[in-house]
Order: sequence, then C-alpha cells, then structure tokens
Amino acid sequence: MKKRLVFILFGVLAAFVAFIGYRQAPQMLQQLDYRIKDARFRLRGSVKPDKAVVVVAIDHASIKEIGRWPWSREVTGKLIENLAMYGAKVTALDIVFSEPQTSVADSALASSIAKSGNVVMGYFFRDEDQPLDPVALTQLENSAVKMMKVAEGVQSIPLIEYPNLDLNLPQLADKALDFGFFNARPDGDGLYRRSLLLLLYDGQIYPSLAMNALRHYLDSDIMLEVKQYGIDGLQVGSLRIPSREDGTMSLNYYGPKGSFRTISAADIIKKRLKPLELEGTIAFVGATEIGIYDIRPTPFDATQPGVELHATVAANAIEHRFLKYDGVTQMQEILCIFVFPVILGIVLAFMPGTFAGLAAFVGAFLLFYLFNYFSFTRGLRDLTLIYPMLGLSLTYLGSESWRNLVVEKKGRQMKKAFSNYVSPDLVKEIEKNPDKLVLGGEQREISILFSDIRGFTTVSESLTPPELVKLLNEYLSPMTRIVLEEKGTLDKFIGDAVMAIFNAPLDVSDHAFRACTVAVRMMEELKRLNSGFSERGMHTLDIGVGVNTGPAVVGNMGADIRFDYTAIGDSVNLASRLEGLNKYYGSHILVSEDTRNLIPEGKFVFREVDRVRVKGKHLPIVMYELMINNLEILPRFEEALEKYRLQHFKAAATIFTELAENHNDGPSKLYSARCSEYLEYPPPADWDGVYTAKSK
Repeated sequence: MKKRLVFILFGVLAAFVAFIGYRQAPQMLQQLDYRIKDARFRLRGSVKPDKAVVVVAIDHASIKEIGRWPWSREVTGKLIENLAMYGAKVTALDIVFSEPQTSVADSALASSIAKSGNVVMGYFFRDEDQPLDPVALTQLENSAVKMMKVAEGVQSIPLIEYPNLDLNLPQLADKALDFGFFNARPDGDGLYRRSLLLLLYDGQIYPSLAMNALRHYLDSDIMLEVKQYGIDGLQVGSLRIPSREDGTMSLNYYGPKGSFRTISAADIIKKRLKPLELEGTIAFVGATEIGIYDIRPTPFDATQPGVELHATVAANAIEHRFLKYDGVTQMQEILCIFVFPVILGIVLAFMPGTFAGLAAFVGAFLLFYLFNYFSFTRGLRDLTLIYPMLGLSLTYLGSESWRNLVVEKKGRQMKKAFSNYVSPDLVKEIEKNPDKLVLGGEQREISILFSDIRGFTTVSESLTPPELVKLLNEYLSPMTRIVLEEKGTLDKFIGDAVMAIFNAPLDVSDHAFRACTVAVRMMEELKRLNSGFSERGMHTLDIGVGVNTGPAVVGNMGADIRFDYTAIGDSVNLASRLEGLNKYYGSHILVSEDTRNLIPEGKFVFREVDRVRVKGKHLPIVMYELMINNLEILPRFEEALEKYRLQHFKAAATIFTELAENHNDGPSKLYSARCSEYLEYPPPADWDGVYTAKSK
C-alpha cells in the first residue's frame, strides 16, 4: 500500500507543477497549446456556416474582368447599390477610403452609400501619427459603444489602445449606416485564432466591423458588461456574445478559405444573380485575391482572406457557435489539470509492470483528449490541452522512474535467479511482486502432474555417471520446456521424476486441460527422443504419467534461508500414486475422475480403467486412462468392463484376452488375469467392483 501511495503522490505533485505552468503561462507552452488546439479544428473538419452570412469577394476573376484594384469608386458604388438591390440587409466593407480619387468618383460612391442605406464602413487603427480630419473623427464617435454596465470598483478596462487611425473621407462616410474597425492581431506564432471585438481610442470604446454589422442586422444596440477583471460580455438585443477580459473572442472557424458562401464581386456588379438572392443577409465585402495581400493564416488555412474572419464572427453569433472561454471553462481546465494526473497515478499504482503502465498512460492520454475534443465540438468550450497533458506526462515519467529504479529492481534480481526454474508467467509475477517470496501459502484448486521413467534404476546401472547425466539432460530439458509452454510451474525434479503444477501461483482457467496436454506432449516427445537414442545405440526410455485435480496448499515452503514454491496435500499424493499405478495397469497416462470431469468433450479420449481404493484412502477413486493409441478397442473394452462389474467373468475374460493378444493392451492383460482369478476364487457376495491397491 505504501508503494501505491507513492504513485498517487507523483500524480498529485505532477498536477501542482502543471497548475503552476497554467498560471504562469510561459510563451513556449502557450505556443504549443495553440498548435495542439489547432489540430482539433482539422480533426473536426469543415462545418457549413449560416447562409445569412455572405462573402462578396474581390477575387482573381473580378480583378481579371473589372481591372486592377483599387477600382474606380463608381464601380465600387455599383457593387454597393446592387448588393442592396439583391436584398442584403447589411453591407460591411472590409475596405477603407482614406484618400480622395476624383471629385466625380467620390461623389458617385457617396451617393451609392447614401442610396443603399445599409453600409457599415470599415476603418483602421494604427500606431503611426498622422493628421485627422475633425469631421471624420466626429462621424466615428457616433459608432462608439454608448451603453455600458460597469461593476462597482472598476478603475480601468484592459483593452488594447491605439494612438491613431485611418478614417474614411468625411464626404464618403456622411451617409454610412455605421463604422467598424477591421484590425486583427495574430498570436505569437503568426496565426489568427481570435478576433478583436473592441478597441480603445481617446477614452472611447469602439466595436469591430463584425460587431457593428451584427448590431444593425439584429436592429439592437450593443450593451457592454464590464467586471473588475475586464470585459465580461457583450449583449446585442437577446444575443449574448462571450468575450475574454481583453475584448477578444475565440474564433470557431468553419473551415479553410471558401467555406462561406462566396460570390464574386464581378457577378454582382454585372447583375448576374437572381432577384433578391441575397435577401436578409450580411454581406462582407473584401479582397480574397492573394495579390492584394489581405491574408490571415489560421489553424485551417495559411492563406485565409481577412474578410472571412469578420464573417466568422458574424456567423458564430447568429448560430450561437461561440467557443466559450469563461469562468466555467477555466474551472473545467483546473479540474482536468488535477483530476487526470491523480487518476493516472492511482491506475499506475495497480499496474503490474512497465508495459501495462505505458498502456494506462496512453489510455489516460486518449481519454483526456476525447473529453477535450467533445467539449470542443459538442460543448464549444475552448479548453486548454497542454497543461493536463503535461500533468499526465510528468505523472507517468515520475511513476515509471520510481517503478524501474526502486520497485522492480528487486524483481529483476529475482527474475535472474529464478528464470531457469519456473514458468515465464511466474517469473513475471516474481518480478512484479518480489515480496511474495516469503514463507506461507494458500489453498486453491490445482492440477498436479507426475511423470517418471520406468526401470530407471536398471538403466542407470548400465551407464557411467557422465552418460547418465547426459541422458537425463536430453530427456528432462524438452519435458521441462513442454510444462512451461503450457503455463505450468515446474515444481521439482525428483531424480528422474518430474512434478509440475497448474493454476498456481497464477490463475490458469483450463489447468486440467493443460495438464493433460502436457502428458500427451510428453509421450510424443518421448517417441521422438527414443528414435534418436536408438540411432545412437543408446537406451530407450518409457515413462508413466499421473494427473490429478483437487485442492492443495501452494506457496513458498521451507526455511527462512531456503524455501521452494511447491504444493502439498492429498491431491498431490493421489497424482503421485496414479503415476505409479501405470506400471500395474500397463498404461502410460492415468488421470483421476476430478481431472476427467474438467476436460471439454471431444478434446481427449478417455476410458475408465478401474475403481481403486489406493493405500491410505478409504473411499475409492475412479481412474481413467488418457488414450493415445489403440483407440479402436474402446467399445470392446467398455463392454468387457461392464460384464466384469456384473461378475460375468467368463464372458469378460474372453474379450479381455482377445484385446490383450491382438492389441497388446496393458489394462486388458490385467483384467484377463483378474477374471481368471475370480473364476477360480469368486469375490464375496457384497463385492462392489473396487480394487484395493496394496502398494503406492
């Protein structure tokens, strides 16, 4: 538990480090956060904006048809008049007319603006000093925010302030519906992710082109709400537009350039549209031709026209598709920074090793990203990504460093010592939990396998010690490998005998099946070994295998300075006795009824061999032979065994003798002799068909 608390502590510490970074917001991390956020847009893909917002493009086709930009103001006037004719409710110009052209041209444009009556003209704030026309300045002042709701204690408003501006000629602007600035500011990496909604000039607050276009589209005034920390929001009629404290709004982009319904200016000038095709729309007029260089790189597109940023603000507002960054968003960010690393720390505390820990880290990372992504696409919240990810990364690195340098160090030492003696799964368990290697045990159901070489004493007497060791090594090595491959644990070698257990120390659900599989594979391997021994003029071997399933006590047993992982109990003793009974029955693999009952039908072929009362046990056991040859005799053997149990010894003896002579079947030989004995000396009247073994 103490070790697990260390992992959780890493999660808590990592969360605090990430939170400090979140509060300090170093530029490097902020830039990285922006980049990861940008990926959300590309992953989400393009979205269709509201049809009420239209971009009228001064594009390549228009310039090719109408002529080089800037056009004569008579042409621009036609564009404005025709937009009104096609039904545009508001025409917003992402253009400033700060220099005179000709008196005729200027008059024509002024007349068109007045005639349309729906034009919001653009202007530009700048840092450079330049003379200002007092009339133009007076015109501009009418567009300033008039209605403000200011909280008590507000001393100043943290808006960007400019010392100067480029205004439209007073003659042109005289009949304009309103004015709005089209300044834009990129983030530190040059991408435009936010729009300036408000700017400060000479003590007055001025709305952007998009804001004043919306104001007239919705026929409502702008109400500005100011709290002590800055701008809280803007209200345009019933529509609330979220703003950050500095008067900016995150742009929920719809896609790359061309995502909005875009109409070539030439088509409007030449009247190629259907009547009232732009009925009830906001038409943003601006340059999209790259040569004019009104380009704004965005998360979607490195060459997005600036006019589409204004259109995005308007469409976001009309559709209520704002990317919200408010107090609720900030609270969610802080919760993510603390909750995800701590949860990862808890999960890592229960992970068994490095690879599982890596999987948990990747899972937590993906879980957070999915939460963030769906908060972005469904909840429209602009949550940070980098700081919770930083917390998760620090949690993982700290926890895995601790695991590898401290927790698993002892496990690796144990792995080196035990890897040649136990199954790979047990080695992993030891590596993960080296403290389990203490005295003690538990009771659980296991399958136990014993195998022994028959007549090994005779074989060993005919060999020199080196030859005997070589023979044993050639035999025991593949047999051991078979046990380990079937998820068994090699308990011990007892001279030439092998003891293996299944379902301990780790759970193996099909332990009985695997034990039987090992028995069959051992016989197949022995056949291959004997072929090689014969070719080299060596002794061939024969083995017997006993398998039993039942409860046993398993664990590390011995003394403090030396102990082994082993199993003890009656189930173990019975497996050993089944192995020994192979010699009596002339069989190779004997299994208990408990083992037989756990094997799925069709996996192996079994035949009931006998009901035996083994030495030391009062209740009889039913033994089965796992058959690997002579399968065709099974029906006849079962028929003879039934006659034997019914005490029809003469009929049974006939069948058993036939099977013994024709198929060299060991159990049939034994039953043939036993039937002859019972014919001469019949069993008692209460005979239950159980044979009592007189030796182990």
